[in-house]
Amino acid sequence: MAFRVDDIDESQAPLLDHLVELRTRLIRAILALALAFGVCLYFASDVLGFLIRPLTEAFPPGQGKLIYTKLYEAFFVELKVALFAAFFVSFPVIANQMWAFVAPGLYAKEKKAFLPFLLWTPILFTAGGALAYYIVMPTAFRWMLGFQGQKGGLEVEALPSAGDYLGLVMQFILAFGISFLLPVLLLLLNRAGIVSRQQLSGMRRYVIVAITAISAVITPPDVISQLMLLVPMWLLFESSLLIMWFGEQKETKAAELPPTNDLMGPL
Repeated sequence: MAFRVDDIDESQAPLLDHLVELRTRLIRAILALALAFGVCLYFASDVLGFLIRPLTEAFPPGQGKLIYTKLYEAFFVELKVALFAAFFVSFPVIANQMWAFVAPGLYAKEKKAFLPFLLWTPILFTAGGALAYYIVMPTAFRWMLGFQGQKGGLEVEALPSAGDYLGLVMQFILAFGISFLLPVLLLLLNRAGIVSRQQLSGMRRYVIVAITAISAVITPPDVISQLMLLVPMWLLFESSLLIMWFGEQKETKAAELPPTNDLMGPL
């Protein structure tokens, strides 16, 4: 039985088209990130000052300092700050390119189901990052700085380095931002039929244990920040179950409605 080269070529053409499309989308996303990085690098000092503010407010007025122990550390800190900010600035473009690549392969019903999750992702991530910046970090920093003082006849003073502080801030923001995407993940799994509300309700105790473990791992090793992540994640989990319940009630009512033709009667 001979192989037909034409059939193989025809089957390869769509794959090559998809690869070309993927390359185009990736190039646009990278260009958007690079452009945002250049702009954010110009304002890196201002962005760093914004990120330092929670630590400044945690110190007593007029006290506290941020040091760097390596000559090149301050420069690399500004590079990291610019890249960190550039990702947030360019995320709408990156998400748009991802959606433009995936959307043609979806049915209209699938697009309608998936699009709300794409829109809620940056909103929930921003809410988590804002909670970390405005509430969690100032509270945690004040608790950490409470260990300063006289101990054993010596002065114990906090002298955080710029690199370590930036790493801590990024850990806080990413941990809270990603954790706040829990409802998006659960609702997507539910919409795909992988898990049901009843299954999640039955696994509540195990989910709480998992949330506790995640909070302990992805946050700094202090009880305050762990609790401040644990409680919102638990509330988001319960909110996801509530949204699923409302969705089930809506589907049940829609299924109970009689067909429209029956209501109209014979013509």
